[in-house]
Amino acid sequence: MLVASMNPCPCGHAGDPHKPCVCAPGQVQRYLAKVSGPLLDRIDLHVEVTPVPFDDLNRDRPAEPSENVRQRVVAARERQAERFAETDTHCNAHMRARDVRRYCKPDAAGQQLLKAAIERLGLSARAHDRVLKVARTIADLAGEETVTATHVAEAVQYRSLDRSGWGMG
Repeated sequence: MLVASMNPCPCGHAGDPHKPCVCAPGQVQRYLAKVSGPLLDRIDLHVEVTPVPFDDLNRDRPAEPSENVRQRVVAARERQAERFAETDTHCNAHMRARDVRRYCKPDAAGQQLLKAAIERLGLSARAHDRVLKVARTIADLAGEETVTATHVAEAVQYRSLDRSGWGMG
């Protein structure tokens, strides 16, 4: 598993709701283009995280207990173990292209949404399959057998660097 982070621009404030970015647009594009498209294609989740104000960090608010999250993950892993029982695949992340076609086929609305996202964002075949794997995992976590447009939409949302064209230069 790879977890990485980067600033959105040289000054670090692009997209920050509280501090203005002082970088020129060309400077930001050159900065982001240092991350190659083929590398980004191999990363399943790209998530933009905006700074959290201190008051929000310090605020007491109820959060979902970790045990509830753990139970969902365990149940999703059990679904995957059942799905792949007769194969050499162990989990969604390890699916090959033929497995993606078999196990990650979205419903009609999901297919349409995926098609629109591929065309609009110019996603590669690799990114297409990664979106479907993530959508399958989202469906598994929700306890749903069918990959729907909702799952596809969430999976596409996790491709923020593709949406902005970052690193594609």
